[in-house]
Amino acid sequence: MRLINWTNIRLLLMFSLVVFLFSFTSKRNETRKLTKSEVFFVGDNAPFVNRETVNKLLIENNREAKSIGKDKLNLNKLEKALNAQEMIEKAEVFVSVDGVLKARVKQKTPVARVFNGEASFYIDYKGNTMPLSTNFTARVPLVSGEISKMNSDNLAELFRIIHDDEFLKKNIIGVQIMPNGSLKMLNRNFNYQIDFGGTVRMKAKFNNYKAFFQKAVLDSSLYKYKIIDLRFSQQVVCTK
Repeated sequence: MRLINWTNIRLLLMFSLVVFLFSFTSKRNETRKLTKSEVFFVGDNAPFVNRETVNKLLIENNREAKSIGKDKLNLNKLEKALNAQEMIEKAEVFVSVDGVLKARVKQKTPVARVFNGEASFYIDYKGNTMPLSTNFTARVPLVSGEISKMNSDNLAELFRIIHDDEFLKKNIIGVQIMPNGSLKMLNRNFNYQIDFGGTVRMKAKFNNYKAFFQKAVLDSSLYKYKIIDLRFSQQVVCTK
């Protein structure tokens, strides 16, 4: 007569119980109503889009969060709605165990503000256009002149260089694009004009400018100059 293996039976019963409890909990969790929604902004971005706007996009048909069941949510659809917002670079939407609809939002980063005579808009870090915000104004260089398909990539790189450098970000307040493609820039604290030339050797030109500035600021000679010319290799030409 074969003996009953009680150890195996106990393990089978325990496994069946775990599966039952998991299925029951999952089903109950899916049908639970949402309690609220929360929005988290990541990074050091300024509030170009506010939480109210994101919340409005989060809740389908603008209903209250508590009226929606978790099983009725289409998280992919909500993420697409948020990512289509012109101020948002990337959004992730998920539901916590306790029934809170959460959105993690990274806003776009403006690196320049363009005035083209008819309208004004930002250029973001990736080189795409970005509308102005009614909530916040970014402190970025003001750009005038024509941005075209031919020069947009190089200009986007120029704006990123300025944005990523603490000295340049603080001091360069204006960029004028001339008809021949050369650039002229304005400094925040001094009246001289920077003749930058074209978008070639950009990092080298900025390094020359920073080295010149650090030396010239010590003897206050920066107040005497009208033009700082960076077009030449390995030198900075100043005109009084």
